[in-house]
Amino acid sequence: MAHVSVPMYWRTIPQRYQMMGQKCKKCGAVNFPPKGVCKYCNASSEFEELQLSGKGKVHTFVLIGAGGAPPEFADQMKAGGSYPVAIVELAEGPKVIGQMTDVNPKDVKMGMPVKAELKKIYTEEGVIRYGFKFAPDLEGK
Repeated sequence: MAHVSVPMYWRTIPQRYQMMGQKCKKCGAVNFPPKGVCKYCNASSEFEELQLSGKGKVHTFVLIGAGGAPPEFADQMKAGGSYPVAIVELAEGPKVIGQMTDVNPKDVKMGMPVKAELKKIYTEEGVIRYGFKFAPDLEGK
């Protein structure tokens, strides 16, 4: 299991709970999650904070099936079987990975409009870990 300490988790709350990114002051690219140096121009460490919309489109996806899930998702596998995980291209440009929710795995398609929703991801050491999952954006069609 990929352990994330409670202090480390708390330091990442703005991006986990509010989808806060950063816009590079040199090249204008949007970095998410936040970085120390712009991952696009590698020349700037000056950013302005940017609230991301959470809207985007499925760039690609995979169905995680029996035996393919990390241990922290074992209970989910027992309850619901396979589940989709997508790389989503956000409206602001960055590509992020996230589990799909509120959708039949067979209905997930590339190019599908989605929106980020704050959901429970898993529980570790008695602490519920929240983050973003992506649901179909019925208004984005």
